[in-house]
Amino acid sequence: MITLHRLAHSPEPFQLNPDLITIVEAHPDTVITLATGGKVVVMESPDEVTEAIRDWRAGILDEAWRRRHVSKVPA
Repeated sequence: MITLHRLAHSPEPFQLNPDLITIVEAHPDTVITLATGGKVVVMESPDEVTEAIRDWRAGILDEAWRRRHVSKVPA
């Protein structure tokens, strides 16, 4: 999950599953369109959303790599 902030709402962050994101646009506010058809307007720029998604995916790959290599270490 990535952490974002809704525009014009309370400053509390929310978590979004990046697998649901289909489009990130600037109109000039950042609008995220979801696979469900829903839209979310966030404070982060499209570049910041993209970076959060990349970091999230890299973290998943890193964890999978670590688990695979730790399980291969002889006892």
